[in-house]
Amino acid sequence: MTTQLPSEQIASSLSEESKEILSQSVDLGGLRSRNRFAMAPMTRTNSADGVPPEGTGEYYAERVRGGVGLIITEGILVPDAVAGFSARSPVIADPAAQERWRDVVATVHDSGGAIVSQLWHTGIQRRRPKRFHPELAPASPSGINLAGEAVEEPLSIARVDEIIAAYAEAARIAQNVGFDGIELHGAHGYLIDEFFWSTTNTRSDRFKAGPQFAVEILNAIRGEVGEEFPIIFRYSQWKADQYSAQIAETPHDLERLLSALAAAGVDCFHPSTRRYWTSAFPDHGELSLAGWTKKLTGLPTIAVGSVGIDTPFSAENIMAGSLAPENLDLVAEFVVRGEFDVIALGRALLADPQWVDKVLSAGASDVVKFDRDMVEENGERLY
Repeated sequence: MTTQLPSEQIASSLSEESKEILSQSVDLGGLRSRNRFAMAPMTRTNSADGVPPEGTGEYYAERVRGGVGLIITEGILVPDAVAGFSARSPVIADPAAQERWRDVVATVHDSGGAIVSQLWHTGIQRRRPKRFHPELAPASPSGINLAGEAVEEPLSIARVDEIIAAYAEAARIAQNVGFDGIELHGAHGYLIDEFFWSTTNTRSDRFKAGPQFAVEILNAIRGEVGEEFPIIFRYSQWKADQYSAQIAETPHDLERLLSALAAAGVDCFHPSTRRYWTSAFPDHGELSLAGWTKKLTGLPTIAVGSVGIDTPFSAENIMAGSLAPENLDLVAEFVVRGEFDVIALGRALLADPQWVDKVLSAGASDVVKFDRDMVEENGERLY
């Protein structure tokens, strides 16, 4: 089920100056995007036995031909037995998957876009016994779920080291496959994020709540891929359905976290928020989370959150949303004042692969808006 809005409604909200700003190429720590639009990572669980299906390259390339500069793939599982919760999540260590990813990369490049692979470990959210490999316990720093309940055994130091090595292996393979960089999924209550958050990490060893786990992953990755391979790091305050969660209570807390990650080799940050324009720390001014990230680190930053939809992401309507003729001049304004460099789009691009070209062109055809039925009809699920 799709509906449409006249393109003139969209174009009329965007000034020529804003179009020029959003159309500019940008360097994201050695990763070049031809404009300021990225496709956000959206897991579709349609990869049988972990191998992306035929047509995955075209799926991403269609968005590039529709105006997107940078593709961030759906989450790709690192080679750890409990990294995922579905046999239909894509992997990278399997030779057949690698061949498919090579095809994906080549197809995106031939269409003029850049593409990075998002590396993913689901951690405690894998859950059991009704998920992939139910006989295996999910990985977690302290065996504590997002509700603060002790449900599993903590990871041993040996297992933590194994998982760190798995990330490094995945990054090496991604580089060999031809990706332009990687993104580490350190957000939304998945494994890396669980090590950040004091609710899910009560350890007292070197992997206590804070950046150390992520820092050691970054160090291991740099040892495999060198200093020139771009690394994006995605993080968030909120966790799955825990929308009030915080890993940083103040800008100072955030600086301690991000400075450690930057020193370990992050080239670009991707703070995930539900609404990109909201103040991250209201007691400390109006800067967004992306704005604080860029201010505190000086590194390129990708913002995301409710661009191109008219129903904001929330616990009650996790799949809801449709294209709104919103004021994209505000996005350009945030870029000009230095809060972020690129805006990532999610559901809008699922609905309409030509979204970017349409909103940048007054003569474009009608824009298709998102609704959840189109995802359910395709047998896909978003995370």
